[in-house]
Amino acid sequence: MDLGLRGARALITGGSRGIGFAIADALAAEGAAVGLIARGADGLASAAARLAGHGVPITTAAADVTDTPALGRAVEDVAVALGGLDHLVANAGGTIGGNLTSSGPGDFTATFALNAGHAAELIRAGLPHLRSAGGGAVVIISSITGMRPAPRTTYAVAKAAEIQLAATAAAELALDNIRVNTVSPGSIFFPGGSWDRFSRENPADFAAFLGTQFPLGRLGRLEEVANVVVFLLSRRASWVTGANIVVDGGQGYPSARKFGPPRGQEGFRGSGRPEDGEAASPGPATTEERAGTQESTGTQEPAASPEVTASAEPAASPEPTASAEPVTSPGLAADLPGATRETRSS
Repeated sequence: MDLGLRGARALITGGSRGIGFAIADALAAEGAAVGLIARGADGLASAAARLAGHGVPITTAAADVTDTPALGRAVEDVAVALGGLDHLVANAGGTIGGNLTSSGPGDFTATFALNAGHAAELIRAGLPHLRSAGGGAVVIISSITGMRPAPRTTYAVAKAAEIQLAATAAAELALDNIRVNTVSPGSIFFPGGSWDRFSRENPADFAAFLGTQFPLGRLGRLEEVANVVVFLLSRRASWVTGANIVVDGGQGYPSARKFGPPRGQEGFRGSGRPEDGEAASPGPATTEERAGTQESTGTQEPAASPEVTASAEPAASPEPTASAEPVTSPGLAADLPGATRETRSS
């Protein structure tokens, strides 16, 4: 099936690794020009080099997605390099803090800014370019944690907001011929990801999670999420807007851990595991997968994951690691910059 994406211009936040990179790779394979935004310049350069083999324009821009002015500059840099924009993918995300009783002041605000806040600002910054192109499509990467109560509360609330943002934006932007949808992945396994590490460090807990929550007997793969996103961006999905597409293989509970015991017994959950954030945590933490990253890795935010406490480039980060100055990737036109601080996500 020809998805009709050859020559299209797509921007992905948190695109240097994990789900974001998988989406970029799938788009490039369809012949689309791709712009990546993330925090880390090194990660962006590596991602651009890997995408260069597709023979399409690739550009990058380093920016922290929670720094609205920097995100806006990165979007402009990518748009200039690619000659406009037809598609936006808000993939960067993560979590800061944990549940209501374990988060610090500002953690909910910071997590919201990193997820739904950045998605809204990305759409706002890209809107003039989509209008100039005569319309376009936007996909926001949320999570099944935004649909089903589970730790961490900060993340669950922010992901739920992304689903509502897409539905509302779809109605608002319909007259501009712009479609907006959400994709909510379940737990995604890939080499070097948090579920990979968790499975090796906590084999018994992982086996219990796998054996009880996945009808198909396995976690998801990066390309299984990317394929759905690319379809939604294409003209083949021209009558799909305001939808939340779940890609979870029928997964049940969205986390490898449960909420803690009653107050006064916080040291351990019923299973005798340490409190959230300690080494014996029941699972990885979520699309952010690692403190400080902003790229969605697809980990569904295992509630107790040790790695995701400060996720995706904490919104409170004082200064973006990388400049919003795009970096031209090999094999691209000399004027094509690159973007993403790697912005996180990841």
